[in-house]
Amino acid sequence: MIAASSVFHSNKLPSQSQALAGNPQPKALVVTAIVLSVLLWASAFPAISVSLTAYTPTEAAFLRYLVASIALAVYALFRRMPLPRGRDLPLISVCGFLGFTVYNVALNAGQVTIASGIASFIISSEIAVIAILARVFFKEQLGKLGWTGIVLCLSGIAIIFLRGSENLQLSTGAALVFVATLAISLYSVLQKPLLERYTAIQFTAYAVWTGTACLFLMAPQAVLTVTQAPIYPTMAITYMGLFPGVVAYVAWSYVLSKVPAAKAGSYLALIPVAALLIAWLWLREVPESLALIGGAIVFCGVMLINQKAQSAE
Repeated sequence: MIAASSVFHSNKLPSQSQALAGNPQPKALVVTAIVLSVLLWASAFPAISVSLTAYTPTEAAFLRYLVASIALAVYALFRRMPLPRGRDLPLISVCGFLGFTVYNVALNAGQVTIASGIASFIISSEIAVIAILARVFFKEQLGKLGWTGIVLCLSGIAIIFLRGSENLQLSTGAALVFVATLAISLYSVLQKPLLERYTAIQFTAYAVWTGTACLFLMAPQAVLTVTQAPIYPTMAITYMGLFPGVVAYVAWSYVLSKVPAAKAGSYLALIPVAALLIAWLWLREVPESLALIGGAIVFCGVMLINQKAQSAE
């Protein structure tokens, strides 16, 4: 989800990256922030699977971002964050709806039937979708390496769509996760003009609040469900709201302030690999072999597109 948005922060970072070379302490903090972001975002996928044992996909999405919204509201009050400009509210609302309402409901619904590790591979293909959108809207050049990566990503997703059965049945869950991928890709591209006027944390807060408001309209009874749900799924939702939902964003904002965006984005290709490992350790989840093959192809495609991004930096 975040790799794509990092593309829009590259205009002032190279000199900061060079300054890090002679100062080991900030460099260590950057490495720590990268590791923290990757692990927290990766852990969200198995945590979603845990939350879905007691909540519907819409309820889990709303409660997760209700927690995130409260945490960001506390931060906003403490830092006296300004309100967004009125003329920016329509675009902020669209971004919030796509990036937090559609994305999370579709992802959660998809993970009802597919493994969390495989879902993370499909989501990682957002970099391919964003590369296409950037070509269409911003006339950015992809080159042979970029197009090869896109073809690999889409080929890998096509394989994941086909379950490992004799009849190669279409996976509805994989299709829903791909809808989430399209939503988060549009979110990442549409936020570009807003990031020229707001910091990453400010924009994220505004988008989270609007997305959470839309989720409430879809699941107003979710808060009552908490009183009847087991504690373990509720703890998973609270964890997702506070850590992947807030802490990881803050850590990633720090990374983007210190290193070139393309270099930073390349590390996020590790998220699906980490998600696969965490899902195995936490849930003993082993995906189907065909899905793993597709995930490996998507990973190769993401790495190629990241390589293209770094060479263009």
